[in-house]
This record gives sequence, structure tokens and C-alpha cells, in this order.
Amino acid sequence: MRHGKKLNHLGRTNSHRKAMMSNMASSLILHKRITTTLAKAKALRGYVEPLLTKSKNDTTHSRRTVFSYLQDKDTTNILFREIAVKIANRPGGYTRIVKLENRLGDNAEMAIIELVDYNTVYGKDVEAKAEKKTTRRRGASKAKAPIEVAPVADAPVAEAAPAVEEAPEAPAANEENAEKGE
Repeated sequence: MRHGKKLNHLGRTNSHRKAMMSNMASSLILHKRITTTLAKAKALRGYVEPLLTKSKNDTTHSRRTVFSYLQDKDTTNILFREIAVKIANRPGGYTRIVKLENRLGDNAEMAIIELVDYNTVYGKDVEAKAEKKTTRRRGASKAKAPIEVAPVADAPVAEAAPAVEEAPEAPAANEENAEKGE
């Protein structure tokens, strides 16, 4: 049974796994998006999201805690200065994992892990694509009745136009041809 075994060891020793996660987290913070295997991306999400949450509170203690995980001063500064400002209102879910095709060499499942607020494809800055309207095949839609506007009490009331107009007479060209022929 695997009760309580939440951590994926990824076939590495503890020191190797910590170093790898630290490097991947630093790369994610610097580049905002990295491509890796699906198992590593899922493990990285559990490693980096608590660090992103800590970065929202810019104190000396939180900076030192994050630095102890990342071991990179430049990455820590970028995290607290740029990324923390952008994720300040987000209550969690800072990363997104998108699955890719399997790797050609060993058929490993690949994925992209990215920071949600830095994506230009799904971001708020990009306009929503116009959705294609589809027609239903089941029954015809009824024509909408014209909206009637109630007259305002102060406005003068116009007389109603006649409902049916008389049809125009035959064109004058036929009459001219008839006169020439006679």
C-alpha cells in the first residue's frame, strides 16, 4: 500500500532530486515556461507553487526561505519583484501543465509547465476569438417580434401611416409603346 506517499522520487536520490527541482524552479521563474517530462512537471508544480505563495509576502524571512529552496539570488529577486506583483490577486493555481506529444527517443510523456499570468495565448490581453455560430437542425426558429416602444407623455404623437399602400400603376414605357403602335 502507498498510504501517505505523496512525493514522486523520480528515480533519484534525495539530494539529486532537490537539486533538480531547485534548478527547474529557477528556470521556470526566469523563462516563465519550460518543457520537461510530465512526471517532472507534476513534481515541479508541487515544489514551486508554495514558493510563489511565499513570494506574495515580501519580508526578509520569506525571502530567506525562498532562497534556501532556489539557491539563486537573481531568481529570488525576479520572483519577489516581478512575479509576486503579477500574481498578487490570484488565490492559487499559478502554474499550468499542457501535455505534448511523446518524446521520439524513449516515448516519454512530455509537457510544458508555465506560469499562468505570463501566457500570451490564453491571457486576458488576447481578444476572445469569435465563436462560430452553428444552426440547429431540429425545428425552425421563430422570427423575433419587433420591439414596441411606448410613446413618452411629453412627446407629440405622430399619426399612423396607412397599413396598405396602393400598388403603383403599370410603367409609362408600355403606354408610350402602345401610342406609337397606333
